[in-house]
Amino acid sequence: MKPFCINLKSGERLFINGAVLRVDRKVSIEFLNDVTFLLEAHVMQPEETTTPFRQLYFMIQTMVIDPSNANTARRLFDASCHDLFDAVSGQSLRTALTEVRQLVDAKRYYDALKTIRNCFAIEDEILNRAKLRELAECK
Repeated sequence: MKPFCINLKSGERLFINGAVLRVDRKVSIEFLNDVTFLLEAHVMQPEETTTPFRQLYFMIQTMVIDPSNANTARRLFDASCHDLFDAVSGQSLRTALTEVRQLVDAKRYYDALKTIRNCFAIEDEILNRAKLRELAECK
């Protein structure tokens, strides 16, 4: 693995292998080996899990933040990912779900979360179109 550097602002938190770190000043951290981490800016709150892809994101996030419950979160992830793959018809979303599953299998959670974040806009567009159709049918 090549070194990976992140920059944190004063007061920012970083989740590393289940530990929560908060820095008191601007700092750069260089990871010299494989590590499971999540930046505070990428942490999703439970009330934000309003769509299937956001729920999948939260399951992976739980594997990172709470390793003691990682097995439960993984079982939920496996079932949800399978169901979501069957439910979506768009090739880009199906490809992303396949990639996410592979990344989670490889314990590359950060990359899996990044891939899912890229799907949020597509998912939102699909859901908004469905709402518009529903409204039009009600008129």
